[in-house]
Amino acid sequence: MASAAPSPASRIAIVTGASSGIGAATARQLAAAGYRVVLTARRKDRIEALAEEINAAGHQATAYQLDVTDRAAVDEFATAFKTVGVLVNNAGGALGADPVATGDPADWRTMYETNVIGTLNLTQALLPKLDASGDGTVVVVSSTAGHGTYEGGGGYVAAKHGAHVIAETLRLEIVGRPVRVIEIAPGMVKTDEFALTRFGGDQEKAERVYQGVAEPLTADDVADTITWAVTRPSHVNVDLLVLRPRAQASNTKVHRDL
Repeated sequence: MASAAPSPASRIAIVTGASSGIGAATARQLAAAGYRVVLTARRKDRIEALAEEINAAGHQATAYQLDVTDRAAVDEFATAFKTVGVLVNNAGGALGADPVATGDPADWRTMYETNVIGTLNLTQALLPKLDASGDGTVVVVSSTAGHGTYEGGGGYVAAKHGAHVIAETLRLEIVGRPVRVIEIAPGMVKTDEFALTRFGGDQEKAERVYQGVAEPLTADDVADTITWAVTRPSHVNVDLLVLRPRAQASNTKVHRDL
């Protein structure tokens, strides 16, 4: 079935964490699908450049600098909209790979604030606008880490389990209202920044994550999946979609050609 063009009442799509990786790729693809995309991130220069790129391609995009963990800023941002069609809660990330016994509580707190509280902030602030559209969609970009643990991943796993639970609970709480709740849970995705940020800029450690894996997922792969789920007919809700590269059978089982 071909993707349906968004209705006029639901043409605005807000993407958090849109300065790079999955967020930037999702913004491009949703814009190409006919949405007026609002790009949010802390790095103003990045999202402004992306908005210019999208507009130059003949689509519609606006950049708005935003820290999703700042509730006052999120509430102010939400006042700019009467209705919103799509909210993609993508802002997040991982810090460190230490065991629980020695993990840095500051890293755990940052991951929780971004992945969980950030998602909560945007969802709460924009849910009335999504409702008002008559055809809203909340997307939570979680992770396979939100569905199974692995050694050295405790803090990130805890945060992504939190994001998963937000999606699962919200879907129960708003059933009967004109808003879908979709969770997309990617496995191993190779982007320019995810692993590098996780390991504090250590390029060698970041490269080891993907060593020997012929084709990890790309940001475009995940963005394509998000866009497909969002553009299903309004009565179709993709509750949870887990995607991994073929080489990855689980969080801890990965085929590597070494």
